[in-house]
Amino acid sequence: MSTPVEERVSISSGGVITVIAGKVELGQGVLTALSQIAADALGADLAQVRLVAARTDGGPDEGLTAGSLSIQRGGPPLREACARVRAACVAEAARRWGVSPDEVTVRRGEFRSGDLTATYADLAKALELPMEDVRAVQEERDYVGTSVPRVDLPDKVAGRPRFIHDLRLPDQLYGRVLRPPSPAARLARPAPLPQDLRVVRDGSFLGVLAETEAEADRALGRLRRLTEWDDHDTLPDERDLRTYLRAGPHETVPVCEATGEPPEGEVVGATYSRPFLAHASMAPSAAAARWNPDGTVEVWTHSQGLFLLRRALADVLGLDLGRVVVRHVEGAGCYGHNGADDVALDAALLARECGGRPVLVRWSRADELTWSPFGSAMSVDVSAVVDAAGSVRSWEYDVWSQGHISRPTYGGEPNLLAGAHLERPWTYRAATDPPPQAGAGMTRNAEPIYDFPRARITGHRLTRTPIRSSALRSLGAFMNVFAIESFMDELALAAGRDPLAYRLDHLSDPRGREVLRRAADAAGWGRPGLGIGFAQYKGYGAYCAAVAEVEAEEELRVRRLTIAVDVGLVVNPDGVRNQIEGGAIQATSWTLKEQVRFDRRAITSRDWESYPILRFSETPEVVVELVEDPAQPSVGAGEAAQGPVAAAIANAVAASVEVRVRDLPITRDAVIRAMG
Repeated sequence: MSTPVEERVSISSGGVITVIAGKVELGQGVLTALSQIAADALGADLAQVRLVAARTDGGPDEGLTAGSLSIQRGGPPLREACARVRAACVAEAARRWGVSPDEVTVRRGEFRSGDLTATYADLAKALELPMEDVRAVQEERDYVGTSVPRVDLPDKVAGRPRFIHDLRLPDQLYGRVLRPPSPAARLARPAPLPQDLRVVRDGSFLGVLAETEAEADRALGRLRRLTEWDDHDTLPDERDLRTYLRAGPHETVPVCEATGEPPEGEVVGATYSRPFLAHASMAPSAAAARWNPDGTVEVWTHSQGLFLLRRALADVLGLDLGRVVVRHVEGAGCYGHNGADDVALDAALLARECGGRPVLVRWSRADELTWSPFGSAMSVDVSAVVDAAGSVRSWEYDVWSQGHISRPTYGGEPNLLAGAHLERPWTYRAATDPPPQAGAGMTRNAEPIYDFPRARITGHRLTRTPIRSSALRSLGAFMNVFAIESFMDELALAAGRDPLAYRLDHLSDPRGREVLRRAADAAGWGRPGLGIGFAQYKGYGAYCAAVAEVEAEEELRVRRLTIAVDVGLVVNPDGVRNQIEGGAIQATSWTLKEQVRFDRRAITSRDWESYPILRFSETPEVVVELVEDPAQPSVGAGEAAQGPVAAAIANAVAASVEVRVRDLPITRDAVIRAMG
C-alpha cells in the first residue's frame, strides 16, 4: 500500500519512492536526469527512486516534452515537490524524537539525530497531513552533476519488452489502418468485402482487426486491393519550393524592426533553403486503446503531449475529458511531432468496435514516411551592409516557411490525421507557430546573437498548405542558424578575415565567446578545410559551437565534429554528451542526405531507399567539450547542436572545395551544380 504525497509522490512500505514525472522518455535520458534531481531533493539513495513517465491519471500536466525544456522547466517543480516530502518527513522525525528539525539530517534515505534513525517507509504516514504548510529544505548534491547510468538502457540493451510495440494487454487484438493513396484522396465507394474481413469504416477512414499481427497485415493487403479512391493533384512542385513558399498567402511576423535608413557601404546578399524533412524514426508509430464498460477509453501512446492528446481524443470521440485516460509507453525516438498522436486516434476508433477488447495498432514504414507531419521546407534571404573592413553595419533577414506546430489542439482543432477522414470530418488546419516567449517556430534563432548596429528580421508563414508540417527537432532554428552562420562565413571570407576571428569581433556575450574558443581550440582551428558554426539556442538556451572536418573527394563525408556546449548547471555530464552527439549525427544526416520527395499528387519517399539517412558506417567522430557553469540554471541540450553542425559542415565544404552550397542537402550533385 502506498501513501499519496504531494499528488505525484508515493512511498511504499518497502521504502521505494515513486515519483510521477510531468515529462516522458523519448530516448533522451530525461527520466534518468529527473531521477537524479528527485534523489538529491529527497536526500534519498538513487536506487530508492522510481520515476514514472507522464500520465493523465494522477500525474502533473507539464505540457509537452519538447523544446529542450524538460530539465529547465520540469526539473524545478519536481525538485520542489520532492523537497517538501523530505521536509515533512524531517518534521515528523523531529516530533517523534522530541528534537528540533534542525537536528535531523537525511542522507541516502536515512534520517538521523544522534543515535536515532528512521527511513522514508517509517515516516511515510505523516505525509497524509496537508503539504502546503511544509517548507522545503536545502538539498545536498549527491547525484546532480554526476554521470549516473541511464535507467532505461538495461532493458534496451538486453532486448527486454519496453516499447509500445511490445505491449500485450489481456485479450488483445491487432489493427491496421488503410491510408488513402494521397492527401487529397477520398473513398470512392465501399467495395464488397469478404465476410472473414473485420473492417471498421467511418467515411474515408478504413481499418481492419485481427487476432495476430500477421493476420492483420494480410487483411490490410486484401482490403487495399478491394478499395477504390477518388484522387487528384494538390501538391506543389518539388523542384521549385522557393516559389511555393513565397507565393502566399502569408502571415507576416516581425521579429526585429530596424530604425533609420541603412548606412552607406557595400551591400552583400544570399539566399538559402532546406527541403521538407521527415522524422524517419527507427520504428514506426504505434498505440493501443481499450473501451471499458463504463464508457471510458484508455490509450497507451508514445506521444510527447499526453494532456493535449487527451483533449483532442475527447473532442473527436465525443467524450467528456474525464472519460479519456492517456498513459505513456516508450516508442522510437522522434524529437518532434511524428505519427504517435495520429495512431492513438486510429487505435481508439478501431477499439470502439471491439466490445471492450484492447487493440494495438502499428503503422507501416510507408505510413510513417508519408503521413507523419514533416519539418517544413524553408527559404531565407539575407543581406548585409558592410564597411570598408568588412564588418556588418546593417543586417536584413527574411524567412519563408510553413508553420512548425500542428500538434493536437493547436489552433483550436484536434489536428489528428484520421479526424480529417471521418464521415463528419474535422478540419486539419495549416500549421501555426509557438509565440516568441515559447521559442517561436519559423523565426526561432532568426535573430543573430551578434552585435549588429542595425537589424531587420521578418518571418513569412504560409497560411494555406497541402502538406502537413509540424514540430521537428529545433523547428526553424536548424535552417536559420545554417543560413546565418553560412552567411557570416561568406562575409568573413569576402573581407579576407578568419571566420572565427570575424565572429568574435561581432560578439560581446562572454559565454558565447568562451564556447567558440573552446570548440576552436579542441578542433585545432587554423588547419585548412575546417568549418565553424555557432548559436545560442532560442536566444536564451544552450550555447553551442561546432567545428566540422570533411572529406570531399568522390563523395562528401564528415570525418569529425568537435563541439563545445554550455548548458549551465550540468545534471548528468554523460547525458549532455549523449544528447549533443545524437543531435550532431542527426544534423549531419539532414545536411548531407535527407529530403522528402513528392510528385504533384503524393509523397513518394516511402522507404529507406527513397528517403536515405546517414548510415552507421558514415557516422562522424563526435567530440564534445562541456563548458560547465554551475552558477547558471540548467538548460536543455537536445536541440542545441542542430543548426551549428549544419553550418559547420557547409562552411567546411566551402573551405575544402572552394564552392558554396546554399541549398540543403549538400550532396555530391549539389556540389557539382555549385561548381557551375
